[in-house]
Amino acid sequence: MNRSRILPIGVLAVLVLFILRLINIQLIDTRYTLDAANNAQRIEKIYAPRGLMRDRNGTVLATNQIAFDVEVIASRLSNLDTVALARVLGEPLASIRKQLKKALIQGRYRPFAILRGLTVKDYASIQEQIAMFEGVQLRKRSFRKYPMPIGGNVMGYVGEVNDYLMTRHPEYDLGDYLGISGIEASYETELRGIAGKRYITVDNRNRDVGSFAKGRYDEQPAMGAELQLTLDAELQALAEELMRGKRGSIVAIEPSTGEILALVSSPAYDPNALVGRYRSRNYTILYRDSVNKPLYDRAVLAEYPPGSPFKILNALIALQEGVVQEETQYTCIDGYHFGSLHVGCHCKAGTLDLRGSIAKSCNNYHCQIFKRVLDKYPTASLGIDAWSDHVKSFGLGDFLGVDLPTGRKGFVPTGEYFNKVYRTDRWKSPTVISLAIGQGELLVTPIQLANMAAAVANRGWWIRPHLVRSIDGTPNPNPEFSKVHRTTIDPQNFEVIIAGMNDVFESGTARASRLEGLLMAGKTGTAQNPHGQDHSIFTAFAPLDKPQIALAIIVENGYWGSRWAAPIASLMMESYLNDTITRPDLYRRMVEGSLTGEYRVNQVETELPPY
Repeated sequence: MNRSRILPIGVLAVLVLFILRLINIQLIDTRYTLDAANNAQRIEKIYAPRGLMRDRNGTVLATNQIAFDVEVIASRLSNLDTVALARVLGEPLASIRKQLKKALIQGRYRPFAILRGLTVKDYASIQEQIAMFEGVQLRKRSFRKYPMPIGGNVMGYVGEVNDYLMTRHPEYDLGDYLGISGIEASYETELRGIAGKRYITVDNRNRDVGSFAKGRYDEQPAMGAELQLTLDAELQALAEELMRGKRGSIVAIEPSTGEILALVSSPAYDPNALVGRYRSRNYTILYRDSVNKPLYDRAVLAEYPPGSPFKILNALIALQEGVVQEETQYTCIDGYHFGSLHVGCHCKAGTLDLRGSIAKSCNNYHCQIFKRVLDKYPTASLGIDAWSDHVKSFGLGDFLGVDLPTGRKGFVPTGEYFNKVYRTDRWKSPTVISLAIGQGELLVTPIQLANMAAAVANRGWWIRPHLVRSIDGTPNPNPEFSKVHRTTIDPQNFEVIIAGMNDVFESGTARASRLEGLLMAGKTGTAQNPHGQDHSIFTAFAPLDKPQIALAIIVENGYWGSRWAAPIASLMMESYLNDTITRPDLYRRMVEGSLTGEYRVNQVETELPPY
C-alpha cells in the first residue's frame, strides 16, 4: 500500500473509534450518565420488604406493613420551629432536639430520620402539617407486622442498625434494620432481601425536583425469602393461653421429624410491641422487668432439676446396664434408707415392680436401681461416667443446636466433676443418690426435656429440634435437621417404661388428666426450688403407637406435676390430635388459674401502654 494513504486511513480509523466511544458513553453505558449527573442527584435506598413467615399450615405469622419515617435535611433547617414540630409529631421536645443534633453530626446534606415507624394513621394526621416545615419530609418504608400476637420469643424482633451494630455488620448502613433475636436473627440472611436504589434529581439547595431520567436507572428491591416454620399457630396460641398468669415454659415436638410444634416462654409478649415508633419504649419496659423476665426465653435458657421425669431415663439406664429386670421388686417404706441417709417418698404403694415404679413415681425404687448401676463398676466415679454417657445420648447436657441464636446446655455431672468436688475419687454411690430422682447437680432446659420425651416416644432415636421447615419452598438445607441420633438404649428396653408411663394416666399420678379414647404416656414431676414453692413438671407423648406429639411443661412454683403441668399437657395433646377440647371445666380452670400470688407481682402483659 502507498505510504501516503496509511496516515489518512489511520486518522479516519481513530476518528471512527472516538465517535463510537462517544456514542457508547452518551447513549449506551449508563455508568457515565450517572457519574456526570452525580453532583445533581441524590441516591435514595429503597428498603427491601423482609420475607414472610408462615406456620406449618400456611397461617401468616410475620408479614410487612406500610410505615413512614420523618426525615430532615440539616442544611435546610435554619428557620425550623422545633416546638411546633415536636407538637405535630407528638414527641417530647427534648427528644426532637436530640435527634436534630444527631442529624447535624451525620451530615448536613443527606436525609436523617428523626422519628421512625409512623403508622398509616399517623401519616394521615400529620402529612399536611409536615409540608409547612422546610427540610422535613416523610419517607415511606415497610415495617414488620405479626398478624397473630403469639410467639414473641420465637419470632424475635428487628432493630435499627446503629454504630455498634455496624462494627459487627459492616455490610449494613445506619438506618437499616436487621434481626436482633429469635428467627428474625437466626435467618437474617434469608429474610433481609436485597435493597434497591432510586435516583432523585435535586437543585442547588438539595431539594427534590423529580425522578432522574424518569426512573430509568432505578433498581427495584428484591423481597426476602419466605420461611415456613414448624410451629402450629393454633397450638402455640393455646399453650400461651394456658400459661397465662404463670411463669414457665412449654415445648412440643413432633417426634418423627424433630419439628417444634410449640415453643412457649411465659410470661409472653406480643411481638408487635417491638415494632414501630414505640419499640424502644416497650423494649425498655420489658427489659427492666427483672422479676418476670419476659425477654428471657425460658424454653431454651432456663435450667431446672428435671425431677421425677428423669426416672424414665434412670430406669432405661438400669435396664441397659442389666442391673434390673421388668419383674424386679422393691418395697417402699417411707422412701430410701442408707445408714443415716434418707430420701423421702410419698408413693405409699408398698411393693412395686419396674413398671409400677414409673406409674407411682417411687423414689426408693429409683434410688435402689441407680445405686446398682454405679456399684456395678470398680468405682463410683467410673459408674457415674457410664451413667453420664447414657444420659447425654438423649441430648441432655447439649445445647441441641436448635435454630435460635441463644440457648444453654444444662449440666450432666461426670466422675471428674465429683472427684474435684470431693477432692478424692473414694466417694460412693449414696453420695450422689439424689441424681436418681432428677435432683442434685443435674440441670436440664425445657427443650432438652421435650427432646428426651421424643426420644422415648421413638424408642431410642431423635432428630435435632428445629423451627424452620422450608425456605422459599425448599426444605431446610441444614443437614443436622434431618440426621438421626441414636441413644445408647436398646429399643426393646423402652416398652415396659412406656407401659408404665401410660399407667401414669390410667391409674397413677396423672389419672385426673386422663382422656377417654386417647392412649397417652406421661410422667409427673416436682422439682425442688430453694426460692419458693416447688416447680410443677410433666413430660408426655401421644398416642402410644406412632406418636405425633411429645411435650415438656414446667410451671414455676406450681407445687407438683399433677396440679398444673399434667392437665395442661393433656389439653394440648387432645387439641392437637383431636382438633377439639372436650373438657371445658378443666380448660377453664387452667386458663383462669393464676400463680401471681406466689410470684407477688403482676404479669408483664398488663404493664405495656397501648401501641
